[in-house]
Amino acid sequence: MMPSELQKNLDYVNAYRENRLKAAQNILENPSLFSELVSICFSPTDKNNHKACWILEFVSYEELLWLQPHLDFFCSNLKILNDESSLRPIAKVVQLLIKSHYKKDENCISLSENNLQDIIEVSFDWLINDIKVATKAYSIRTLYVLGNHYDWIHPELQMILNKDYGDHSAAYKAVAKEVLKKLK
Repeated sequence: MMPSELQKNLDYVNAYRENRLKAAQNILENPSLFSELVSICFSPTDKNNHKACWILEFVSYEELLWLQPHLDFFCSNLKILNDESSLRPIAKVVQLLIKSHYKKDENCISLSENNLQDIIEVSFDWLINDIKVATKAYSIRTLYVLGNHYDWIHPELQMILNKDYGDHSAAYKAVAKEVLKKLK
């Protein structure tokens, strides 16, 4: 099968911010590519999987509502991601989704109870498993917001942060300290 136009474009994306922004701009100018982008994000065997996740993060800053029709697919497939380069940007998108959902205005994301449960589960998984600190930091902040709506989350989060505090980097400790202070 011939690679799609999006796949060809992703082949040229690298980690440089300008490069990722340019690729995101291409999606923003061609919304018809968005569904394929989301699909590639959740195709861990695709060589461009992590690049698609980078681009999705940047597109989400501008057009988070584009994800609304894809939320069931997005949320139910979060647990299949395992590449560190894919996890960080997706964890950031999850944080954006949760913040938008609880903002409650006409331009916000609407997550179903199943979507929320998928996000809670994967956020705790990312927090307790051996994953890089940036993903954990986004998960901590996501769980903090969710804990304002699910009374069992804050005590669990507090317990994990207190237990793991000494085992992590300064970056993790900074986020944990910030959130623990809010939980007191």
